[in-house]
Amino acid sequence: MEKNDWLTKNFEEARKHLKAVAYQMLGSSGEAEDAVQETWMRLNRTNAEQIENLRGWLTTVVSRVCLDMLRSRKSKKEDPLEDTVSEMPNEQFGNPEAEFLVADSVGPALMLVLETLTPSERIALVLHDIFDLPFDEIAPIVDRTEEATRKLASRARNRIRGANTPQEDNERQKEIVSAFISAARDGNFEALIRVLHPDVVLRADTTAVKIAEINKAKGAPQFKPIMNGANLVAQTFKGKAAAAQLAWINGSAGGTWAPGGKPVVAFCFKISGGRISEIEIVMDKTKLENSEIKIIE
Repeated sequence: MEKNDWLTKNFEEARKHLKAVAYQMLGSSGEAEDAVQETWMRLNRTNAEQIENLRGWLTTVVSRVCLDMLRSRKSKKEDPLEDTVSEMPNEQFGNPEAEFLVADSVGPALMLVLETLTPSERIALVLHDIFDLPFDEIAPIVDRTEEATRKLASRARNRIRGANTPQEDNERQKEIVSAFISAARDGNFEALIRVLHPDVVLRADTTAVKIAEINKAKGAPQFKPIMNGANLVAQTFKGKAAAAQLAWINGSAGGTWAPGGKPVVAFCFKISGGRISEIEIVMDKTKLENSEIKIIE
């Protein structure tokens, strides 16, 4: 077997694991795919034959990529570690046998709680408590000592146990998304502002950005890979959702445009405190095919 074939084969065998790791850290299927692709590119730039534990190396690299992506988001600064934080028993996590199912099994409520953690806390918790990676291997990834990394994970557990941020129920989700689509369709800027969180984040995949630019003259909303703030997002969607339809996307309320009944775009929403806090625009064909989209009549 040639080197390139060997490398491709071994990477593909680890892909599902890497996607699960990335999804847990990022909470976005599209971003997780991007992180896995970046990991593949970095692997190709190294002398892979000298890597003793390829799966371990790939896990470390995808974790570092995710950490960089998390830090690039508009997020709160990390608080200094406190030496008084004590390690708590690992009761709710630690199931490495199920790692391949993680991406599909993580509920929206847990993802919302993970969003309250700092990037380093999230990395430490996910890698240790869900993927069973020892703290001495996690420490270099978050640039901390082993003891400090242990405290990061402990603090994250404390926050999760004390968190009270449940995801809105399905009917409430549908009402909020429906209000967003109606306001966008009607060009009602004020109504859009009311339904959006002030710090809402919009993420669009590469396909969505390119197609939006191509159809600019036709009035298509102009997306960028990342857009922040209610004013910018509201202005982007104002008067732009004439053909959008309410839909269930992977079990959550969202929107789609499906000419002839075939979805060509998915608008995925995260809702917190009665407002839309995140929007993900998906137009990549493979991602759409792997999503469950059911139009709400």
